[in-house]
Amino acid sequence: MKRFTTNKGPVNRFRLTILASLLGLSVHVADAQTTVQNTPAAASSTGSTVYSLRQCVEIALQNNIQARRGQLQVESSDLQLRQSRLNLLPNASFGANQSLSGGGRQIDPFTNTVIPQQSVSSSNYQLNSSLTIFNGFSQRNTIKQYDLARDASQKELLATNNTVALTVVQSYLNVLTYQEQLEIARGQVATTRGQLERTEKLVNAGTLAEAQLFDLRAQVANDELAIVTAQNNLDLAKLALLQAMNVPGGQNIDVERMEVPDPTFSPYSATAQQVYNIALENMPDIQGADLRVRSAAAGVEVAKGALYPSLTLNASLYTFVSSTNRQSSRDTSRVTQQQIPGQFILVNGIQEPIFQTVYGSNSSRVGFVDQVTNNLNRSLSVSLRIPIFTNFQSRNQITTAKIQQQTAELNAQNARLTLRQNIETAYTNMLAGANRFRATSIQVESLEQAFRAAESRFNAGALNSVDYNIAKNNLDKARANLVQAKFDYIFRTKILDFYQNKPLSF
Repeated sequence: MKRFTTNKGPVNRFRLTILASLLGLSVHVADAQTTVQNTPAAASSTGSTVYSLRQCVEIALQNNIQARRGQLQVESSDLQLRQSRLNLLPNASFGANQSLSGGGRQIDPFTNTVIPQQSVSSSNYQLNSSLTIFNGFSQRNTIKQYDLARDASQKELLATNNTVALTVVQSYLNVLTYQEQLEIARGQVATTRGQLERTEKLVNAGTLAEAQLFDLRAQVANDELAIVTAQNNLDLAKLALLQAMNVPGGQNIDVERMEVPDPTFSPYSATAQQVYNIALENMPDIQGADLRVRSAAAGVEVAKGALYPSLTLNASLYTFVSSTNRQSSRDTSRVTQQQIPGQFILVNGIQEPIFQTVYGSNSSRVGFVDQVTNNLNRSLSVSLRIPIFTNFQSRNQITTAKIQQQTAELNAQNARLTLRQNIETAYTNMLAGANRFRATSIQVESLEQAFRAAESRFNAGALNSVDYNIAKNNLDKARANLVQAKFDYIFRTKILDFYQNKPLSF
């Protein structure tokens, strides 16, 4: 018996249960990223591509649109969570303004005085930053909400992968079922042809009537028709497998044989209620629904934060540059003596005027860097915002968030109801499959004995061909039904094992 066990990845909270337990896949999941190692498919002697169950599931997971959409949802949720954490950091913005004016009287932006007609250019630069100190814990609750939503998306992706894997497993087992039925049909033809050859010899020898030869020829035709029917069923099963893998049909494929022993007749080890209680703790559908409820509850707290005052720390830097910002300097090459009006000095009894030395001056524009430095203005402020009346927007947002929480709770209840119904249906199908397999096994044993007796009597000439064909057809039909009942019963038991997170084995 080949046993498949689970290889856990680095993230314990997100395991591909059905894949690892059923197929022995080495799966590593980090931030909902599924990594599977591709194994090239083998080629059969007929030129068809041979796929193992593991390869079929890998291809299905890579190609399934729902799984890929779920992966994108996980990435989107992770991005929202990352942004909500970054929102705790201060924001910063830079602004610049350039203006040019001319004609008429102008206002000097540097001295704020009226200046004669001339062109004036000026530039303003401002750097602002703000940090939210308190806003009713909305930011913290938003991080919690998106964190839970990201975990829910991961669980939902896992549930989607499980569904895809189960669909592939069922399609794969259907192919194995119809392969065995095709082999049974071919064996039936070989047996009937052997009897036909023997009967032809007896008829030619005059031992048997020619009517029995006609009956056997008709039986060979019926058995060959059964081969055609079995081949058609096998082709349809292979097409269903390709469609489950999301691969275009029309390809010539085969599947690897699996040694699946006959199941035992012992009762299943757990009741439907026990399976349900275990599934509640393990199924990602339930875990994802519960995480959505918790995320919605955090969303209510986010909405309530709008009722609280908010406190914000603001900081800014401001400076400007103007073409009118000029500075004067002494020109020692231009010196004059000017009389000071109304001031005299007595020299020998004579009033002499008093002169002063006057230097010329040069006017030059202040440099860009000097203006930026000299005109730099810094400010730091704290702003408080108290919501008094917001047209009931905050209250309505809280009500909307509560409705979303109630919706998530109903979805979680529905997920539990669906899980219970699925388990009850699977358990009932398992019991029916067990009864069918048990009854069919007994039927095959009885019909095999009856056919051996009929074959002996037919070979001895004590039984006609019609009765012989009836006995053979009954046995052939029972054997085909037994193959179908076997694989159906095995799949039903594996479904219940899957709900209990058990390592599955064949």
